Amino acid sequence: MRLSLLAAGHLLLALCPPALCAGPLSLLSHLRSPADLAETRRFTAEVHLPPTLPEATLRLAFPALPPNPDAAREAWVTLPPPPEGWSLERFGRVSAQITNTSPAPLETFLWVVGSHGWDAVCDFAKLEPGEARLFSCDLAETFPDRTPKLDPRRIASVQVMCRESGPAKSGGSLEVRRLQASGEPAPFHPPSGRLEVPPAQEGAPAPGKRVLFRLPGDEASPLASVLYLPRDWAPGRRYPVIAEYPGNVFFIKGCYSTGRPEQCSIGYGMTRGEGAIWVCLPFVNRNPERLAENQWGNPDDTAQYAQNVLREITDQFGGDPRNLFLTGFSRGAIACGFIGLRNDSLASLWKGIHACQHFDGDGWGGAEIQGALERARRFAGKAVFYTDNADARLKQLVTEAGLQATHQNSHLGAHACAMFLDDRPSTQTLRAWFQERVQSPR
Repeated sequence: MRLSLLAAGHLLLALCPPALCAGPLSLLSHLRSPADLAETRRFTAEVHLPPTLPEATLRLAFPALPPNPDAAREAWVTLPPPPEGWSLERFGRVSAQITNTSPAPLETFLWVVGSHGWDAVCDFAKLEPGEARLFSCDLAETFPDRTPKLDPRRIASVQVMCRESGPAKSGGSLEVRRLQASGEPAPFHPPSGRLEVPPAQEGAPAPGKRVLFRLPGDEASPLASVLYLPRDWAPGRRYPVIAEYPGNVFFIKGCYSTGRPEQCSIGYGMTRGEGAIWVCLPFVNRNPERLAENQWGNPDDTAQYAQNVLREITDQFGGDPRNLFLTGFSRGAIACGFIGLRNDSLASLWKGIHACQHFDGDGWGGAEIQGALERARRFAGKAVFYTDNADARLKQLVTEAGLQATHQNSHLGAHACAMFLDDRPSTQTLRAWFQERVQSPR
């Protein structure tokens, strides 16, 4: 008996589990034009889709741009999944053939980015002019303590990113071919208690949702915080508030940090999404108005913006002014002092502060130890919790400012904050510290 090619294909699928017999999956086949891309930062993009889908091609180019101290120095294009999503748990890697088609060297990244506040996996290389290379991202990549970086069932995007290498800035161009998922999958085992941070989206605040929140008068502004009302939120009740600052924009092979409040996750990990309002704050400039992914923006504008947001939360959503907490990762950890204790008015609000991987006084961005000591003395709450901060200057800060400090090592082993989304001992200690501080008198 003869089978048609179509019938033979159906028979093969019936006999072979998809994870074992799935061929490569093109990650460009659902795109029809540059309008289908999620974001093109600095790049101009052309999409070419010939009949042979594995040969689908992206051609990308970016001009030399004057440096903007508030922005990333990378150019990138973000490819969204199709409406039904990518089921990448059937595959072991995402790869692409990338060629530097410009006359200058380009530092080039291929990223696969998760959708629930964990991290991203990457392949990186410096491409010389005319050089082509196969980039490959391992979907089962882990942090040094073997915590998985991604849930392959929940991928938000794939990004191609590059920056110029060397002093001459002339722009650049890339060609991306054979962007696909392939290979055998590795077993996925999420850590105990793994949380999934709700995505930030437009819309009105509601229990269990994270929404972009703009102050009155900022409706047409690029400035927005990200507000989360807990699942148990109800009008008329009072809730503790956790305000969080994000890290600096920073892209290396082991660290994916956008510098934007949408990427924050610590406050959700501290509360598991219940019992407290969580707001992720931006660093801002008011003149001209822009969100600062890099550095502090205007520090005074950033401090005033935080006060205005907290006032709205306490007035409109039941935030408890007696239970305001501040946290942050990396740049955000330094901001807990450099911004959060910038003046007596703002410093007087906080009942507790948590800083992860950096602290005010470690020298980054002008946050020197003498200034940090002066700021820390303004902090009436005194209770601080440090995650992954081991530094002699921190001991000096705690001692001389009279702080009541708790120290924990997460053992994640990387510059990331995924540790707050599972039940590891350091995170459980932080959650207990937070609840104890909420219940204590000021």
